[in-house]
Amino acid sequence: MQEHDPLEWLRQQDDIENVFACICDLNGTLRGKRVDVEQADKILDGSIRMPLSLAGLDIWGEDIEVSALVFETGDADGICRHTGRGIVPINWTSRPTALIPLWLFGDDGTPFLGDPRHALDNIVQKYAARGLTPVVATELEFYLVDPSEPIPQPPLSPVTGRRLDTDGALSLDELEHFDEFLNDVYAACHAQGIPADSAISENGAGQFEINMRHVGDALRAADDAVLFKRLVRGIARQHGFAATFMAKPYGHRSGSGFHVHFSLEDAAGNNVFDDGGEAGTPLMLHAVAGLLNTMQENALVFAPHENSFRRLLPGMHAPSSVAWGYENRTVAVRIPGGHHKARRIEHRVAGADANPYLVLASILGGALLGIEQEWEPAEPLAGDAYTQAKELPHLPLDWASAIEAFRSGKHVRSIYSPRLQRMLVDCKRQEQFRFTRQVTEFEYHSYLETV
Repeated sequence: MQEHDPLEWLRQQDDIENVFACICDLNGTLRGKRVDVEQADKILDGSIRMPLSLAGLDIWGEDIEVSALVFETGDADGICRHTGRGIVPINWTSRPTALIPLWLFGDDGTPFLGDPRHALDNIVQKYAARGLTPVVATELEFYLVDPSEPIPQPPLSPVTGRRLDTDGALSLDELEHFDEFLNDVYAACHAQGIPADSAISENGAGQFEINMRHVGDALRAADDAVLFKRLVRGIARQHGFAATFMAKPYGHRSGSGFHVHFSLEDAAGNNVFDDGGEAGTPLMLHAVAGLLNTMQENALVFAPHENSFRRLLPGMHAPSSVAWGYENRTVAVRIPGGHHKARRIEHRVAGADANPYLVLASILGGALLGIEQEWEPAEPLAGDAYTQAKELPHLPLDWASAIEAFRSGKHVRSIYSPRLQRMLVDCKRQEQFRFTRQVTEFEYHSYLETV
């Protein structure tokens, strides 16, 4: 994909008539405008404006009732600047189109600190000041579901016509049955410059995981994840499916996670986690300690929705305890095995429903605090963390507790601006209040004529 001269690339696309100018909000949703292709130069030169409050809308796209951005400042506009990503082609719509990724700035040219991309950029700049570069890879899980059903059901196999009904972990048959969908996903990733690597059939009917290759640009890795989620949903519709990145679309099947692998390189390109053996350097252990010490108060970032906490319940085979270990997939922070030159940290807490910019900001920001303060982690956990959960510190068990932990967390403002902290808390409180007013069919079934 051409990124050096986006306008020249666009001029060569005779079939593109409109483009989308988009920013990413706190929920990881792309929001913006459809613009005639002739106006693309104005988008790229920063002439387009959008409300700053756009970054903080709730999951239904509604204004936050207590937002200072809306009611105290008159819902002021900000300047939308090109992120430098280039123009992203989209070919799953009825006509080819494209997307121009933007981020928000104030009229004085300073970054709008409620924009999640700026939150991550701030952390990356702190690493740069120490002569360090995060090298990041992500793993995203998702489900394909049957869009004709009112509640999620596994899709029909394009080969057999039968509905999937088993948890086909690493099933080659499922990969083959859905190869046309996967081929189109990989083709779209190539067109958008997303470094998609391996794909596997995961541990749920119709569940897949696609991994990204490591890149030495954390902002780029987060951009890739945001674009990838939209790409998968679009191509799924093209093939007659729906795709969901909900953390727990089925109560009885595996949830979908967003795992992050990272290491740090110095100015010479050396992996500063590599001590030549399996243990990792003291700096790596400081980073691990930072992740553990900030994990509980950052749980709202890793589990931002009501549904997110169904995945993190004890016994759901997702990390709900604050623990780390070597080559142990039951803990929240894992040090994978393999060659010492690739020594890295895997963070396994976030759900696939989380905002990639905020997830990476919380992970890299927490690790940086550990490095700066030279914190030491507890002993690595051996054995099954799920069966030892009662003896370990645990993540907040519900959404309301996670919101309060993020609001009052003593380390949150070392990672995030007060502006973003307040915006996220206000957004999630509004969403949580609306969920508490909904009575489910299961409640009626259980209580209506019983109590």
